[in-house]
Amino acid sequence: MPKTTPAKDPGVAPVSGATRDGQPLSLSRAPPADLAPWISRLFVTIVDTPADHIIDCGILNDTAFVRFLVRGDWATRTADGDLRFGRAALFFGPQSRRLPVTVRGPFAMAGFGLRPGTCHALGGPRVPDWLDRLAPLDSMGPGGAALAGAIDPDGSPEDWLTAMETALRKIVAASGGALPDPVSARFDRAAFADPGIAVGEFARAEGIDPGRVGRIVRRDFGLPPKQVLMRARALDMASHLRGVADNAEAEELALRYYDQSHLIREFVHFLGQTPTQFVQEPQPILTLGLEARQARRLEELGRLVPGAVRPWERDLSRTES
Repeated sequence: MPKTTPAKDPGVAPVSGATRDGQPLSLSRAPPADLAPWISRLFVTIVDTPADHIIDCGILNDTAFVRFLVRGDWATRTADGDLRFGRAALFFGPQSRRLPVTVRGPFAMAGFGLRPGTCHALGGPRVPDWLDRLAPLDSMGPGGAALAGAIDPDGSPEDWLTAMETALRKIVAASGGALPDPVSARFDRAAFADPGIAVGEFARAEGIDPGRVGRIVRRDFGLPPKQVLMRARALDMASHLRGVADNAEAEELALRYYDQSHLIREFVHFLGQTPTQFVQEPQPILTLGLEARQARRLEELGRLVPGAVRPWERDLSRTES
């Protein structure tokens, strides 16, 4: 697959990191070991733009997320209609397709992803009810209300990460600390390793009925298993096209599709654009999510050591010639 440099927004100045191509990055990391069964990733993103600059982009997440919008004027269109936010703490369900997002002015946000099954295990929201939807954290019960005030807007990125971890430990303890269903954990890993796997093949390997796999995956991912796998395939391809994937996998990613029409059809379904359009238009917010997911994917597959420089990342410890 030919490598094309993805378009950049000239008004965006990354503060929390950048790829070799200049795409903005989050400061993201794997959770500490005691939170790893429930939390998939923690992140902080800081981007500088002119005060009147508008980014028209989107997000496509495969798990539920909590996001603290610290700066910026945000707008989105969800299954519940048009929503606008300034400073806010929000719960996002996973997306079945790209969720449109715009932000005006410089922005900062922090947050974390929930592993599939976390909401069910800890007595949180029913994930299928929140597909393509979001809500203020303080409307999500006592745990959400307590978490909503975790971030001090005047704190540093490290302060935000530490505060989220501290709040999450309290929530896990108060909820009893039940673990997510191991079937969901293994299906999540299978989607990372080979999203072309047949659901029946996964069920046979697990020694359980395909119908049970379907029920568990719908409950914990919000979508049927086949849709989860198709979305994972599209997310991996989108990551490659935006320059936030390991180029060594490029041929393997292309071979997941029968032909070009198959690629275009699925890509448009999930991203709302053809691959060519996706590369030619700036996608700064979507790229942030893709990069964090791809880092998590490579770490969980044992292809990347947590904390190491990622294949697409500028190594700031070296002087570039």
